[in-house]
Amino acid sequence: MAMGLNDFELLNSALSGNRRDLSKILTAIEGGASFEIGPQDPWTLGVTGPPGVGKSSLIGRLISKWIGRGEKVAVLAVDPSSPNSGGALLADRMRMGATDSSDSIFVRSLATRNHPGGVASRLSPMIECLAACGWSRIVIETVGAGQSEIRIVAFADRVLLVDGPDRGDMVQAEKAGIMELADVIAINKSDMPNSQHAADSVRSALGLSQGLQPQVYLVSAHDGSGVDELLEEIEACSISNLRGRLRTRERLLSLWDSRLLDHPRINEVLSAVETGSITLDEAVESLR
Repeated sequence: MAMGLNDFELLNSALSGNRRDLSKILTAIEGGASFEIGPQDPWTLGVTGPPGVGKSSLIGRLISKWIGRGEKVAVLAVDPSSPNSGGALLADRMRMGATDSSDSIFVRSLATRNHPGGVASRLSPMIECLAACGWSRIVIETVGAGQSEIRIVAFADRVLLVDGPDRGDMVQAEKAGIMELADVIAINKSDMPNSQHAADSVRSALGLSQGLQPQVYLVSAHDGSGVDELLEEIEACSISNLRGRLRTRERLLSLWDSRLLDHPRINEVLSAVETGSITLDEAVESLR
């Protein structure tokens, strides 16, 4: 979609620091619009983990540290969708609470609309836009740690996996394969029982894998303990060749899923498969 005069004005306004117009641009990008933004080199962090382990609270702590260093932080919080409206169930300010009260913070919720691949397909241009507008730290937060979340955080250059003292949560992350992509693992709620045991269990599980392993940190978003050390590791971590290949694979699969589900004949082909008119192999061929 070519940019019109109003699009140029909107983009220039956002580049000049107008947050409302930035929100309008992100909404347009989410809907499939394109804007001519030059090459960027964004700094990105993907944060994922099971529900209830304190991801948003920990991100709030990291944001405070970054702001203290003069950084501008943008958060893209990927939420499950309302089945009726398709909108995000969790509002921006509900996610970050009082944290989103500074000119140095921008929080945006993205609805999956039951199609996480569709969100992922729009993440790259949204990230480019945020970087062009001067946001020096861009965080992508997801709900859960399943396959769809892996494909979302794979668009980040570094990945933080957050877990709690309940070892069962991390087992789910292992099954989904997110530990293969993580650069850093944080066991949150270190002030609670079993947190040290959880950290030791994760280290043992990692020890069974080959290649460079992520560091495991005990932290508390509640009192801030361990957050400084975690932040230094996040800032210093680099992508190994193996994790780089895995992330590229997930990005490719995400974009493939998105294009497949957006195909104009998808419903027709699904109906044909359901009635037995065509086989699955024939369906794939017809959607090429």
